[in-house]
Amino acid sequence: MEFIKTHPARIYAIVVAGLALVVHYVPDLPSAAILALAAAVLGVGEAVQRTEDGKTAAAGEGAAE
Repeated sequence: MEFIKTHPARIYAIVVAGLALVVHYVPDLPSAAILALAAAVLGVGEAVQRTEDGKTAAAGEGAAE
C-alpha cells in the first residue's frame, strides 16, 4: 500500500499502457466499453494529479520551515 501512495504516477502510466495494448489487440471490444475505459482513465489521472500536487505542497512546506 505504501508503494501505491509513493508512486501513483508510475502505476497510472503502467495501467494506461496496458489498457492501450488491450484496445489494440482486442479489436472486438465495443466502442462504448473503450469510451468508458477512457473516461475512467481520465478520472484516475485527476486523482493521481491531486496526489502528486499534495506531495509537492507538503515538500514545499517542509522546505520553508
